[in-house]
Amino acid sequence: MMANYSFQDDLRTVALVDSGNMQKTEDDIRTDVLKKAREHDLPISAKQITVQRINSPGVSAVWVAADYSVPINLPGYSFDMHFNPDSGNK
Repeated sequence: MMANYSFQDDLRTVALVDSGNMQKTEDDIRTDVLKKAREHDLPISAKQITVQRINSPGVSAVWVAADYSVPINLPGYSFDMHFNPDSGNK
């Protein structure tokens, strides 16, 4: 859970920084998100990341979201914990 909270903060940072760089494509932004996911050892692939660039006159924004599950193994009980963090600035 702590890795997810930290990853969500990273998503906000990626969205904020990359929204100001019009040279970055959605694939470039997706790569930035994958790097952050690897830093937190999260099992996320490129297919699980959604990137939207929002351009309107005078405003450029990026919205980023990820959808993933982490297997939790406890003695005698296992389950998948589902997360769907986003940048929150759509």
